[in-house]
Amino acid sequence: MTTLKIASTQFQTYNGVVEPNLDIIERLTIQARSQGCQVISFHECCIQGYTFAKYLSKAELLSISEFVPSGPSIQRLMDISAKTGVAILAGLFEKDSEENIYNTYVCVQGSKLVAKYRKLHPFISQYLSAGNEYVTFELLGWKCGILICYDNNVIENVRATTLLGAEIIFMPHVTGCTPSPMPGRGFVDHTLWENRVLDPVSLRQEFDGPKGRGWLMRWLPARAYDNGVYVVFTNPIGMDHDQLKCGNSMILDPFGEILAECRSFEDEICCSTLTKEKLSLAGGFRYRNARRPELYSEIFTKPHTSTLNVVWLNQAKE
Repeated sequence: MTTLKIASTQFQTYNGVVEPNLDIIERLTIQARSQGCQVISFHECCIQGYTFAKYLSKAELLSISEFVPSGPSIQRLMDISAKTGVAILAGLFEKDSEENIYNTYVCVQGSKLVAKYRKLHPFISQYLSAGNEYVTFELLGWKCGILICYDNNVIENVRATTLLGAEIIFMPHVTGCTPSPMPGRGFVDHTLWENRVLDPVSLRQEFDGPKGRGWLMRWLPARAYDNGVYVVFTNPIGMDHDQLKCGNSMILDPFGEILAECRSFEDEICCSTLTKEKLSLAGGFRYRNARRPELYSEIFTKPHTSTLNVVWLNQAKE
């Protein structure tokens, strides 16, 4: 199909318990269906929560992780998808038979697991293993890819996923409002969230500034524009364990323009219709065709010292 209507979402996650999160996922999926959406995307590790995992032992992390696709949460997602007719993308901690643990993002459509992607650059816990492959897949006539949070900051990952044919890249995150060397970044005072009903302006100023949306606008439109792809960005709103997150889930087109964005402090969806025509009109399409890989393929494959195994220690926030 030449058009596709997608919902991007934000919600405040319950930590370590899946049923309340799955209930929210079901409610928002039903809402998306009522607005004509065919696909809905949720944030990173939305099924179990995310930030709290950095305080867990390996045994504790294994206890909340699930097998994919046989685990109960994936089965519930399939039930929701079958009932609503909406394809669902959502994240969770996955374990395998050898007790490796991954930050995983899945796409289900009805009773089918369409795609499973493991985060390439995990850092919330030393017990997480890194994924080792890019994933692209067909969904309702569109070629899609997935990159989780930090994966998108390594720009080669976005380009590689695009070169593998992705027209839409789903970018689930748990990000924003955390310290960084960049001027203006940092935590947002939790009391502003607690007082959001009486004083929404102060919280919105923080969320829209360099700690939140201002930082997103430095790089997120560029990923869409440079590669000529649609980007579906998702991020939780409110407290994720002991960190406050700014939401701002959004859908961007291949020109880097924001088509739809969540702007409330509530559980919310935003929806937009994607059209194939923009993919070939965007500058990124021309830039890909103008590449001269013979000039830089050797440079890009030179060995270097990877920081993958120490990123979690440094608690990188970008």
